Amino acid sequence: MDDEWLAGRFEGNRARLRAMAYRMLGSANDAEDAIQEAWIHVAGADADDVANLDGWFTTIVARVCLDMLRSRKSRREEPAGEDVSSAAGASAATASTAATADPAAEAVLADSVGIALLVVLDRLAPAERVAFVLHDMFGVPFGEIAGITGRSADAARQLASRARRRVRGEESGPAGDLGAAERLSRQRTVAEAFLSASRSGDLAALLAVLDPDVVLVADEAAVRPGFTRELRGADAVGRGARSAAALSRQSFVALVDGVPGIVYAPRGTVTTVLAFTYAGDKISGIDVIADRAHLLAMELALPA
Repeated sequence: MDDEWLAGRFEGNRARLRAMAYRMLGSANDAEDAIQEAWIHVAGADADDVANLDGWFTTIVARVCLDMLRSRKSRREEPAGEDVSSAAGASAATASTAATADPAAEAVLADSVGIALLVVLDRLAPAERVAFVLHDMFGVPFGEIAGITGRSADAARQLASRARRRVRGEESGPAGDLGAAERLSRQRTVAEAFLSASRSGDLAALLAVLDPDVVLVADEAAVRPGFTRELRGADAVGRGARSAAALSRQSFVALVDGVPGIVYAPRGTVTTVLAFTYAGDKISGIDVIADRAHLLAMELALPA
């Protein structure tokens, strides 16, 4: 097969392959690296007997992405070797990688997918993420996903199904519990109202969703030394939320361990979570969490 023709065919697929890799990896730089590595594999292989070149490209890119995700997961699980004492420190590795990308291009990619979805996808196991992206977003059959993940077609189907449930938060409560679903819906409305009021600096709107006796407690990683870690009462908490308007613009509502809360994820990196406790249709407690280990242990999902 003519090398120049093969290169042209690969380039014709680049936009699709890059979009797929970005959803798997959540980073424009990593996605580009995956495409470049995939091309090395393509260029070094004998493509004469390949019946479906586009599918072959997809398989190679997906396998490269799966290897990168597994390597990334392995690095996360290794002991850090140092105490991480701030939200900024918690995301330093990701930030240093992202800094080399074009911020405007990264933002366009993130907006096209949705930061919330990228954050939730990042919580999936590598094979789950690959299976979900390939099948649910790009329509790749489970038989092909099986070959990529090294599982049977049925196992690949289960991977995608499990990922789908986690993305949608369906493992957070009993299936068919209409009372729980209604409660989550009301709590989501309250969380969205809190976030909207924070963004606009509307103290009256914040007070409307805060219990008069609400208590906010922040962990050590979430506050600078010398600043208070606890606020009591709706007025104090509301004024604190209003002062964080700039942060709220890069935040979104998500299920935090099954309960609607707020996730602050600049450029797709989770650095702070507001975990809410509710009393009726009011927020009665807020835990501000920025400790890296705690953040990584949290289950995050998209509210229905």
